[in-house]
Amino acid sequence: MNQAVMGAAVGTGFTFFMTAVGSAMVFFFRKKIGDNVQRIFLGFAAGVMIAASVWSLLIPAIEEAESRGQIGWIPAAGGFILGGLFLLVLDHVLPHLHLGEDKPEGVSSSFRRTTLLVLAVTLHNIPEGMAVGISFAMGSKSGTVAGFSAAAVALALGIGIQNFPEGAAISLPLRKEGFSRKKAFACGALSGIVEPIAGILAAVLATQIGIYMPWLLSFAAGAMIYVVVEELIPEANLGEHSHSGTLGVMAGFLIMMILDVALG
Repeated sequence: MNQAVMGAAVGTGFTFFMTAVGSAMVFFFRKKIGDNVQRIFLGFAAGVMIAASVWSLLIPAIEEAESRGQIGWIPAAGGFILGGLFLLVLDHVLPHLHLGEDKPEGVSSSFRRTTLLVLAVTLHNIPEGMAVGISFAMGSKSGTVAGFSAAAVALALGIGIQNFPEGAAISLPLRKEGFSRKKAFACGALSGIVEPIAGILAAVLATQIGIYMPWLLSFAAGAMIYVVVEELIPEANLGEHSHSGTLGVMAGFLIMMILDVALG
């Protein structure tokens, strides 16, 4: 268990660090990110998450189930559905507000607008942290040092890359909302702290009920695809008709696919 948890802590620690580095862009830019750039960032994140869901989660889930003598698609499909339902429930329960919108989602609350904006990104980061944590837990079974399997490293690297623009996409709008640069940076960075928390908890769970590893992998995939379809892709195509969001999706998918195939 120690190998899995250590690997999950390092992997999600890296993704959290990349969110913080992206949030630090508030110290170098005075204006918000342009709409086209924002669409590219959102599309890129969506592309990374789609590719990661397929190559890093669903395919390993099927292979793991078949290696146990099970029918591969059953836990893959079942976990995928449960992951989507989990995010659906969170989406309706957790108060949050998306950038560019005025009406909060989730249960009514007295939270400030800025808190709701940060919670929206926090919601996105939960499945990302789970995915990285479970991947390192699975990698630890192969006997690699501290659970650093190539596939898990590839996933952490891909999620970390897309977290950089995501961090900037949080802190810069918060600066425009009237926050000081230091406070905008702190809120942007802290939005990613849920990834180590979710990742370590997922890794601990995976080591305790390893027999359900295929279900856990596909659960994380379903949660990530829910975020992609429900929020990232629609937000990447807001406003005037533009190809920037689509190109961002393709770029993110391509990079994550190459990372996973080359390293995994």
